[in-house]
Amino acid sequence: WYVLKKTTFDYQRADGSWQRQSRETYDRGNGATLLLYDARRRTVVLTRQFRLPAFVNGHHGMLIEAPAGLLEAASPEQRIRAEVEEETGYRVHDVRKVFEAFMSPGSVTEKLHFFVAEYDAVAKVGAGGGIADEGEDIEVLELPVDEALAMI
Repeated sequence: WYVLKKTTFDYQRADGSWQRQSRETYDRGNGATLLLYDARRRTVVLTRQFRLPAFVNGHHGMLIEAPAGLLEAASPEQRIRAEVEEETGYRVHDVRKVFEAFMSPGSVTEKLHFFVAEYDAVAKVGAGGGIADEGEDIEVLELPVDEALAMI
């Protein structure tokens, strides 16, 4: 689906000497994620879904995450609005970007844009769960903030 590239380059070390290095990078595009929170009720909305890479590394594979997705030629804000609605069923309006970070810079080029947005019962416009044709089978979790923090 994505690009695995091997690059050989000359790197100037801190002592001024040059060293030929070879690295592999995996380019899957950039993404966005968003934490939905209800400050009044002190709750957050998260998702639980199967992740094959975790499974093949000895985990049961079911991970709890904030809704997220790849940008796919959209702006980070546009894409995260759509992903949140697809995955959780909540339509968000006022999203706020809090930071961006490289998630696994030793081998993956992906930069993830992190957002937050408030939600309430009125924002629930669908069931969520993702898109079945894309293999998504997402459970929507609403948790007290303290419980979510204890799970980290």
